Amino acid sequence: MPKEHRTVSRVTGILEYVSRHGGARVQELADALGAPKSSVFGLVKGLVSTGYLVEERGVHRLGPALGSLLPRAAQDLAGAALPTLEALRDHFGETAMLGTAVGDSLVYASAAESQQLIRYSAPLRTRRPLYPPSAGKVLLAHRPRTWSDAYLRTLVHDPADFEAARDELTQVRATGVAFNRGETLPDVTAAARPVLVGGEVRAVIAVAGPTPRTAERLLDIADALVEAVDSVAARLDGRELG
Repeated sequence: MPKEHRTVSRVTGILEYVSRHGGARVQELADALGAPKSSVFGLVKGLVSTGYLVEERGVHRLGPALGSLLPRAAQDLAGAALPTLEALRDHFGETAMLGTAVGDSLVYASAAESQQLIRYSAPLRTRRPLYPPSAGKVLLAHRPRTWSDAYLRTLVHDPADFEAARDELTQVRATGVAFNRGETLPDVTAAARPVLVGGEVRAVIAVAGPTPRTAERLLDIADALVEAVDSVAARLDGRELG
């Protein structure tokens, strides 16, 4: 796994924070990053000068340069997944999410959130670990074994737990489905499957909800996700499933 570069991490942290919050002042960014205000000020000014941020009355927001870099594939993915996410939400009454790998993190790019009063609310555009979320397990299971082992060792330090996690990822790759039974949040249960196009993982679709409602339906959700990921893959590939 590549080592973190402090300046790069701060720049990406600035952009991600502004994206999540819709805008931020320099002091707010410095506090969020735990970095000196003077250092953050210089990075922010550089991002403004290159169009990645715009500044108005001391508040910095995302600039036009970011939009010009977004590949059409990313826009196509969100559009292709939306009808499927909504259908899953309506059928199960739980939140359906589209996840992607961003570096060594899981990021939920979009979601169709449950309309029930008590529900799982997906944190969008926020970096999350690849383990133990169900969507992250899917992404991690499709990485090279040496990479996934190195990643797991940063999170799982007990040898027995490490071997169990390794075995789980092997099973995820073999079966195509990953589960999270209260491992991230005690009262949340989820299932996820990969969207495969040309044998490559383009994204992951997951359904998550409160354990009392979701646990007994987990296998039904896993089965429904087979058709769901196939339908998204077909749209991305220019096909339509009958």
